This record gives sequence, C-alpha cells and structure tokens, in this order.
Amino acid sequence: MAHVRAHVPSRPTWRCRACGVAWPCSTAKLLLLAKYRENRDALMIHLGELCAEAAEQLAELDQGSPPADLTARFTGWARPR
Repeated sequence: MAHVRAHVPSRPTWRCRACGVAWPCSTAKLLLLAKYRENRDALMIHLGELCAEAAEQLAELDQGSPPADLTARFTGWARPR
C-alpha cells in the first residue's frame, strides 16, 4: 500500500508537504473549501490565523521580512465571489 502525504504546510517554510509548492497549494485549497463549505467566515478566520503564523515564521527565515504577497496567498483565493 502506498503512503499518501497530506497537503499540509511544512513549517517554518510553509511549503506543501505533499507536492512542495507554496502552501496552500491547489489541492489544499480545494480540501479547505470542501471542509468549510457551510461556513466561509470560519475559513477566513482559520486562514488569517495561519497567515499570521506563516508571516512570523517566514520573517525569521528572511531576516525580518515576510513575503509581501502573503495575505493574498492565504486569503485572496477564499473570498466569496
């Protein structure tokens, strides 16, 4: 039986453990949308908390400067249309 890796962030780099791209990857986004299908507000709160955690950890890796597009990366895709 093959081992399937979850599409979750690898801290402190915030890359997907399964596919290696910047988290949230496309698969993680789809899974989060499905999980929070009935409560978009809760999804936005969850993503905001993760964004704050990522900003702190990524800033430590880059001498105090988190990536400029972090908010868009974490929450821009999840806003209601």
